[in-house]
Amino acid sequence: MLGDSIYIRGREAFTGGSPQAVYEELWQRGRKGRLRTRAILAIAALVLCGMLVNPVFGVVAAVLLASADALVHWRLYNASRVWRRGLRGVERMDRTLRLTLERRGHRVLHGRVVPGHETADELVVGPGGAWLVHNEAWAPDAEISHHGGRLFIDGRTQSKLVKGLTARAAAAERLISERYGAPVTVTPVLAVHGGKLARSPFTADGIVFAPPLRLVRWMRRNATAEHSAEEVEAIARAAVHSLPIGGRIMTDAPPPPSRVSVAKQPPSETPVTAASVTAGPVTADPVEPASAEVAAAEAGGGDAVTTAV
Repeated sequence: MLGDSIYIRGREAFTGGSPQAVYEELWQRGRKGRLRTRAILAIAALVLCGMLVNPVFGVVAAVLLASADALVHWRLYNASRVWRRGLRGVERMDRTLRLTLERRGHRVLHGRVVPGHETADELVVGPGGAWLVHNEAWAPDAEISHHGGRLFIDGRTQSKLVKGLTARAAAAERLISERYGAPVTVTPVLAVHGGKLARSPFTADGIVFAPPLRLVRWMRRNATAEHSAEEVEAIARAAVHSLPIGGRIMTDAPPPPSRVSVAKQPPSETPVTAASVTAGPVTADPVEPASAEVAAAEAGGGDAVTTAV
């Protein structure tokens, strides 16, 4: 193509592209260097351990050292997978919660909308309290730290992120408490995918930051309330009604129409007709024909006249 260099074939690492594409390109370029270093370490371990102990031990040491080096680099590469795909780590956290807390009696709601705020990635309700989980993925070389109780990413504060997450948790807490009928504390936490944390977990601006597995461990060990199994179900049900999916608020289903009509229909007095008399049972005491004729004869002295009722 006109304007392209004959030496650089449109590679995003040089011509410009997303940070994820640049990182992927540079990682692939460093593959030969990593293999070379791994081979040097394995040969050194083979020679030294073979001379000091025996050849078999040298081979074992070389294999173990090469495997350890490959594992370290694989973990570094896998830790940036979410960020390289341009995601925030919601699916990864969903899977982590499903395999850990959900199996221990916790209820997890995914993708719930907090009215007036953004969507909550996960809402976890368990015996130890309720947590609103937010996910963020940063570049592998991003410095994530805290100073004076405030969050810093590469030396910059994150006021917008912190205020948004805090307001979202406060709104969810208010709505769930109103629906549940009792105060429910919702603690905001943030799952960190990638980046370099000085230590984890740590608290900054009232929010706990940690990688997914360490965050799950922290939630289990730092209870904010004591809920029974019935209370967990009731709070989760209140959250389902208070925090809709896609902006649709759930309402209680009305009772069946038949029950309402039967319960509210007043008793009606139907007129007595000949059809109803012949069709339905007669409630009045029956009059015997013979006694009626005798009474008429004695009164009038003539033929007995019977009247049809």
